[in-house]
Amino acid sequence: MAFIDPYVADDKATAADPDWWRGAVIYQIYPRSYQDSNGDGIGDLSGIIHRLPHVASLGVDAIWISPFFTSPMLDFGYDVSNYRDVDPMFGSLGDFDALVSRAHELGIKVMIDLVLSHTSDQHPWFQESRSSRDNPKADWYVWADAKPDGTPPNNWLSIFGGSAWEWDGQRMQYYMHNFLTQQPDLNFHNADVRRELLDVTRFWLDRGVDGFRLDTVNFYYCDEKLRDNPALRPEEVNDKTAPSVNPYNFQDHLYDKSRPENLEFLKAFRAVLDEYGAATSVGEVGDGQRGSEIQAAYTSGGDKIHMAYDFDLLSNTFPTGTHVAQVMETAEKGASDSWPCWAYSNHDVVRHTSRWNLSPEAHRVYTALLLSLRGTACLYQGEELGLTEAYVPFEDLQDPYGKRFWPKFKGRDGCRTPIPWNSDRINGGFSDGHPWLPVAMEHVAQAADTQDASDGSMLNFYRDMISFRKGHPALLKGEFKVFEARDDYISFERRHGNVRLFCAFNLSDEPCGVTLPEGTWTIEHDAPFTAAETVADGDTKLPAWQALFATA
Repeated sequence: MAFIDPYVADDKATAADPDWWRGAVIYQIYPRSYQDSNGDGIGDLSGIIHRLPHVASLGVDAIWISPFFTSPMLDFGYDVSNYRDVDPMFGSLGDFDALVSRAHELGIKVMIDLVLSHTSDQHPWFQESRSSRDNPKADWYVWADAKPDGTPPNNWLSIFGGSAWEWDGQRMQYYMHNFLTQQPDLNFHNADVRRELLDVTRFWLDRGVDGFRLDTVNFYYCDEKLRDNPALRPEEVNDKTAPSVNPYNFQDHLYDKSRPENLEFLKAFRAVLDEYGAATSVGEVGDGQRGSEIQAAYTSGGDKIHMAYDFDLLSNTFPTGTHVAQVMETAEKGASDSWPCWAYSNHDVVRHTSRWNLSPEAHRVYTALLLSLRGTACLYQGEELGLTEAYVPFEDLQDPYGKRFWPKFKGRDGCRTPIPWNSDRINGGFSDGHPWLPVAMEHVAQAADTQDASDGSMLNFYRDMISFRKGHPALLKGEFKVFEARDDYISFERRHGNVRLFCAFNLSDEPCGVTLPEGTWTIEHDAPFTAAETVADGDTKLPAWQALFATA
């Protein structure tokens, strides 16, 4: 008898659906920490291939792979020195092609992380640009003269601390960097830069990728006049984009990012993707004041990027029912045809189960809430295991961001530690070598093999909830309307065609009453939650940390 892979998708019709991304579930893989295949302590592309059956078993639609391009790795791949090759620590282009092929066999689409706003200072483009003021790439980066007293051209700040300007003694000018000094910003006002980056996009599309996550998508352009950013009033300061210890938060970033010229580039980018039929894109919007507005502007009209996310649900603000309702209301007001992408965790923030101090029961109900909102959902590797933020001592710290602001801000390493696969293997089965970041011992007890065998595990809950979502078109693409919201409770209706789906979430450790909208409702008992009491006269009771789904 021939072996039949249980994870291979049997619905080939979805492969060509240009609208597949709408309502999809995307699983983010941080390759350094997913699976090491060669014993060097660093995850790689071959390791991802080995673990793709785990991804397929979740039922997700796509993976987003964080950068694996050639890089000096000062910002762990977000400082690219060659956009068209794989860094040897991760493998080769052949390994990437094999990954795409295997993912597609399993019915998983592949999205990769494009870092277009800046490069490494080791990139040949920058090496040529800094060599003189009149070379062919002299204007490929943002250069400016010093003020008469030698200080930087303006008051712009780097997210990683200090001025956004670095003096270059070779060219005798300052260059702009929104992040590390070794990450100079490209000059998007230069048409040659834009054309080259669109060619990079085509290179990966030609290799079979299904889409892109666009790093810092609102940072592409800066003000040509290099005007100073104004200060924010104290009551306007927030930590959505940078940790609270960072003075970057004190400015209203009107001129160093989120410029109106970006819309035209995003239209050109979308035109390239449309050449390939079903390719998609999701942009990361980092803006503490206007994130939702930018998100809507970038995804409306059907001629720019497909979807975007800001940091409303990735911030430290606890997601009470009231807060979630406000976030959704703001998103819905932005533009009727825009499309958001929602996530609680990723490689840049403290894992949400620690950030919000969630119990396993609370983690489950908040997962159900995420997977019920209008938009596409992003899951970050390890959250399906219920992983907490790992403690990484200073001597093991790798993240330059954490080293700069330690100890008030410990950086991003705590959410990047290796995934535990096997409870009885060294390093949780991640690597036979010394891991680049320590494996958290408390995570090993939550290893995937242990949870896979337990019906009541967090892993199997994620599988069940994603399956439930995929079985209800109203959750994938339906309209959204809040019915009731308070701090410990939220309910809303999703509508698709003639089907109405009522969703209610008890966000507390006490039972609560639920009032359903007018109509005849049937509780969806296939949802992965304790069934609520039978609906009587439109009212029912919902146990602590439980969700209710009902159709009419």
